[in-house]
Amino acid sequence: MSNMVTIGSQPSQAQFAQIGSAPEANAAQPQTAAPQGQGLQVTERAIKRIRVAMAKEGVSPQEGGLRLGVMGGGCSGLSYSIKFDTRPRERDRIYDFDGVRVFVDPKSFLYLHGMTLDYEETLMRQGFNFINPNSTRSCGCGSSFS
Repeated sequence: MSNMVTIGSQPSQAQFAQIGSAPEANAAQPQTAAPQGQGLQVTERAIKRIRVAMAKEGVSPQEGGLRLGVMGGGCSGLSYSIKFDTRPRERDRIYDFDGVRVFVDPKSFLYLHGMTLDYEETLMRQGFNFINPNSTRSCGCGSSFS
């Protein structure tokens, strides 16, 4: 799987998976529906790609999931982080997108709230796109923002 990350300001035409507000710390709590734009959105294309990659990496959908985060660094001040994790951490927000779990730590959530994760596969490139309304600018490489 490509590790390319790009930042955009407009969502693609892909369908979105509806999610709810995430429980703060307990993965066993039921998820409740929230209006679009609350929390995170993940497109159907991204969900399919995450499922394939999780199977390839041997990550159990019942225990593990995709961890999205933000860390300091990069050309514009902040960089996106995307990786698999075997289980959520104590204070993570946990989202369920049609059986695919996404974990976000509280600090990263401040920057990722309202974001859409998409997956693009074209002749020119393939990879996940972070479509983040909180981003005021990004660098040319597309992996950092402020």
